[in-house]
Amino acid sequence: MSKTIPLTTAQALVKYLNQQFFMIDDQKLPFVKGIFHIFGHGNVLGLGQALAQDCGHLEIYQGKNEQGMGQAAVSFAKEKLRQQIFAVTTSVGPGAANLVTVAGTALANNLPVLLLPGDTFASRQPDPVLQQIEQLHSQKITTNDALKPLSRYWDRIERPEQLMSALTRAFEVLTNPVTAGPVTICLPQDVEGEVYDYPESFFKEKVHYYDRRPATERELSASVRLIENSQRPIIIVGGGAKYSEAGAVLERISKKHNIPLVETQSGKSTIVADFSLNFGGVGVTGSAPANRIIKEADLVIGVGTRYTDFTTASKTAFNTEHTKFLNINVSRMQGYKMDGISIVADAKTALLQIESVLDDLYQTQFGDLLTRVTNNWQTERIRLANLNYNNENFEMEIKNQFDDKKLANYAQQLKTNLTQAAVLIKLNQILPMNSIVVGAAGSLPGDMQRLWEAKSINSYNMEYGYSTMGYEIAGAYGAKIAHPEKEVFAFVGDGSFHMLHSELLSSIQYNKKINILLFDNSGYGCINNLQMGNGMPSFGTELTDYKNQVMCIDFAKLAEAYGAITYTVGNMSELETALTEISKSEQSTLIHIKVLPKTMTDSYDAWWNIGIAEITTDGSTDKVLIEKKEKLARALQY
Repeated sequence: MSKTIPLTTAQALVKYLNQQFFMIDDQKLPFVKGIFHIFGHGNVLGLGQALAQDCGHLEIYQGKNEQGMGQAAVSFAKEKLRQQIFAVTTSVGPGAANLVTVAGTALANNLPVLLLPGDTFASRQPDPVLQQIEQLHSQKITTNDALKPLSRYWDRIERPEQLMSALTRAFEVLTNPVTAGPVTICLPQDVEGEVYDYPESFFKEKVHYYDRRPATERELSASVRLIENSQRPIIIVGGGAKYSEAGAVLERISKKHNIPLVETQSGKSTIVADFSLNFGGVGVTGSAPANRIIKEADLVIGVGTRYTDFTTASKTAFNTEHTKFLNINVSRMQGYKMDGISIVADAKTALLQIESVLDDLYQTQFGDLLTRVTNNWQTERIRLANLNYNNENFEMEIKNQFDDKKLANYAQQLKTNLTQAAVLIKLNQILPMNSIVVGAAGSLPGDMQRLWEAKSINSYNMEYGYSTMGYEIAGAYGAKIAHPEKEVFAFVGDGSFHMLHSELLSSIQYNKKINILLFDNSGYGCINNLQMGNGMPSFGTELTDYKNQVMCIDFAKLAEAYGAITYTVGNMSELETALTEISKSEQSTLIHIKVLPKTMTDSYDAWWNIGIAEITTDGSTDKVLIEKKEKLARALQY
């Protein structure tokens, strides 16, 4: 008869988490690094008691907002290339509901995170308890049911013994690269404290192996034949390439055969920017070189990409008559996209196989196009780097978007002559080479994908699968926990800062230094551009008060109240001084960078399909509707 251990459900959960390990390429790591928590009724006397009694190796961090600590866990998993995770526990009701955005972020980005929300009573005897919702058609529904469509696996532990099968299933999902994403295990508050005699075998060390799946002979021969028959192939480097650590083999294939590389937001920094055949970001937020050469491609090799609308410019980025697709992905579903030939395999392994059999003499035929687009882009970067309010060309740059009087008003109110693009380029020049930069939403992701040149591998952490406003600061905090030896910079707009900045306080509390670079243009500049570029007037996207005056928020004072070291800058000299000083600090910092509205980069030869009013009283959308019809006629239809 097997031996048993009497434990509460919560105690058994903690003990099990401590015994989960992940093995890849002979490297073994504890899979669950720690737990972020906000205790309340529903988890404090169950899971909270178990952690206080014996948390094992788990690192325990108190969160300040459920969404904030959850986004930190998502970012941690991204930084660890899905090889380690954090769990997140909340109380019932509003605490659990705040995990909905977290689950959406993790699901869209295929990032593993373990969500452990408290739940109402499984016995139902005290119902309805505090924070319990009630539905007429079912008593089983709780707030946590909102997490079902956003979870890769969802379960509710209504009896202590159910924990065993639930956790076995949960960790299969969390450690599988095909299904990696959010797992939700709901913990009714009465069941958390109930005792069960768990078998000792349940707590034996469990190693989850990542065995790199190779391409089949059929897949390999078909893909090599496709490449060798193409004249102008181009490789899209997606997030799957980064998680597979395929950068080195991608460089070798690219260099040997003169195949240009372009990057998605998730794939950026898989290969450093100064690699000669890395042409940068592609698509709606892409750079001019990448968007120019992909139109010439007769073969697109997508490595670990989901082909989102931003990557494909709503499927208009390609030559629809000549472009074929080869998709390398661990997910069969993703491999089927774009009607391509698919290799269902680990990206690094498949590329190594292709490298070994591809004809040594095979070379692409781009002529001098690659050189021309590179030279033109460097000229454009120099122009953007020197653009400011006092520049004679500045007025022409934005004359169609902003009248002179309004621009002067913003410059006076915000006390700045800085443009967003110029500041980004300056930061790129100054920040330490191995710094990690974190971003998520607004206009900054576009400028960063176009302009940011990653100087080291895996140094670019952009959440753009869900474009979650508020991820930036929490994400920087999670990245710092993952890499305590590195400087981490959160690139955040004022709109996102207003949404969520709670984990700045957590970074100070636990001495996890992060640096916040807050770009303040007094509004939601990205969406303001979107509406005005599609026939609408500026409406509801500028931060003005009831007198229609620009609202000038002192973000430095706010961060200073938390305990951060802060600076406010309105010109390049002040920015350089602040950056020099924060490099000497061991404390979290915030630089309040005031930038003029409408000074982000424009799209470079890319189009985004978005819903537009088909009829207006003044015909203001007529022009963009004609363009949309023309673009859709030339777009890929699958």
